[in-house]
Amino acid sequence: MTTPSPLAQPSFDLAAPPSDRAAFLLDFDGTLVDIAPTPDSVQVEPGLHETLLRLKERCGGALAIVTGRPIAQIDHFLPGIPTAIAGEHGLTLRRSPDGAEEPVNAASLPSLWVQEAELLIAATPRTSLERKKAGLVLHYRGNPAAETIFKAVIESWLEGQDIFELHPSKMAWEIRLAGVHKGKAVEALMAQSPFAGRIPFFVGDDVTDMDGVRSARAMGGYGYLIPDDFPTAHAFRAWLAHYGETA
Repeated sequence: MTTPSPLAQPSFDLAAPPSDRAAFLLDFDGTLVDIAPTPDSVQVEPGLHETLLRLKERCGGALAIVTGRPIAQIDHFLPGIPTAIAGEHGLTLRRSPDGAEEPVNAASLPSLWVQEAELLIAATPRTSLERKKAGLVLHYRGNPAAETIFKAVIESWLEGQDIFELHPSKMAWEIRLAGVHKGKAVEALMAQSPFAGRIPFFVGDDVTDMDGVRSARAMGGYGYLIPDDFPTAHAFRAWLAHYGETA
C-alpha cells in the first residue's frame, strides 16, 4: 500500500463557514480514512487525531461523525474525539462523549435472510458479511463478479415488503430500515447543543452520503462529496488540517 504524502496546504479552496460558526458533520470511510479491502482493515492516517481535536476546539465542540458503521467502531478508531456520533446512517445516535447510545426500537432483520446471507458469503470467495443492529451489508470488493448475484438475492428477500430497503454502497449492497438515512441524522444533530445555531458542513464520499449533503445545504450550510468537490479523501484531510490551523 502506498504511503500518503505528508499533509500540505491544499491547492483548491472551497467555501466554508468560519470556525466560530461551523458545525462539522463528517463521514468516516472514504472521507476521514481511505477505503480498505475490509471494514476492519482501514488505517487512520498519522496526524488525523490531532487534526480533529484541533478542529473540535476551534468549532466549540461541534464535531460529529455520521457513518454507516456502528458507534462502537468509531470509538475504536477515533477514541474520545467526536462530540457526537450518528451510527448506521442515523439509526443509532450518541449525542455526547459521556452520553448513552440511544436505544433502537426497530424491526429485526428476518433470521432467514441472515442465514441465507451467511451461506451466500461462505460460498462466494473474497466476500464478507457485515451485521448491524437492523440490517446487514454484503461486501464484494474482493470479488466484483458477485455484485449482480448479491443484488438479485437481496431483491428476492425484499420482494413484497416495505420495512427494509436495498442501498448501493462502494463495492457493497446494504439492507437497512426504510426511511433511515444520513440526512435525518444531520437534522437531529443540528437541533442540539453545541451544533444548534451553527452552519452545518457535511462531507462524504458515497451515494449513501447524498442525503447528508442535501440536508446540510437545505439548512443553509455546505455539503460536499469526494471526489466531486475534493479530489480524494487524502486531499480532504489536507484541507481539514489547513482549515483547523487557519480558520
